[in-house]
Amino acid sequence: MNLPTINKKRITELLKQDKRLDGRTPFQYRDIKIETNVSNKAEGSARVTIGKTEVIAGVKMATQTPYTDHDDEGTMTTSMELSPICGERYELGPPKINAIEIARVVDRGLRESGFIDWKKLCITPKEKVWSINIDIYCINDDGSALDASALAALVALKTARFPEYDKETDTINYGEFTDTPLPLTKNQALSMTFYKIGDSLILDPNREEEDASEARLTLAIAKPEKDRIISAMQKGGQTPMTADELIKIIEQSEKNYDEKFPEIEKKIKDLMK
Repeated sequence: MNLPTINKKRITELLKQDKRLDGRTPFQYRDIKIETNVSNKAEGSARVTIGKTEVIAGVKMATQTPYTDHDDEGTMTTSMELSPICGERYELGPPKINAIEIARVVDRGLRESGFIDWKKLCITPKEKVWSINIDIYCINDDGSALDASALAALVALKTARFPEYDKETDTINYGEFTDTPLPLTKNQALSMTFYKIGDSLILDPNREEEDASEARLTLAIAKPEKDRIISAMQKGGQTPMTADELIKIIEQSEKNYDEKFPEIEKKIKDLMK
């Protein structure tokens, strides 16, 4: 029996008792820390740490011709980099499938929630719109990099300001920022990913727990008014989840949202004062 197999067996046995390696309960997060304005070159930036996992997200803006099917709306692209700096399992080179998947899940959670008012990013219909580019870099991966990336991207967008722009010459004065924030709505989605290990479900896995997991489900949840809204879902891993497990995930996600979102929102507001 190799070491990963031993670890998985130990993790699985502990979870049957609702315990974890580090003493947390199944749906308990590690400490979450948020820092803003970590880059003086980006229009918006944030550093998020969840336990020992650390990611940085930056927002850069440019202008472009709009897509023909959305000719009066701005655009957004999201990229993710997992390099050797964040863990020995990663290699230099083009983004691998895990980095691409994280970027797409983060992008979908933001996009489908309606957090950005795309029409207000239009400069001239059919001719010119603003494009938002979110770049995410993992500094240390000790599990739950997906949720840390989603939170960092959200905070970076909330802190972003338009750069100075000359409409006549279509010139952006990068490094010079206006006081105008991005056109954001109340639909700020908090992403949380549930991992399945054996017959148990957990949130915020450390590296060993994430390696032991057989499936995961990410939910992007917003609460623009009184009701919570699941704006995006993404299943990962080959092992299926039962209907009962899905119901448990949705119910637990509501509890965790009500517990963590006010705390996270307060941290963000305090940083932006």
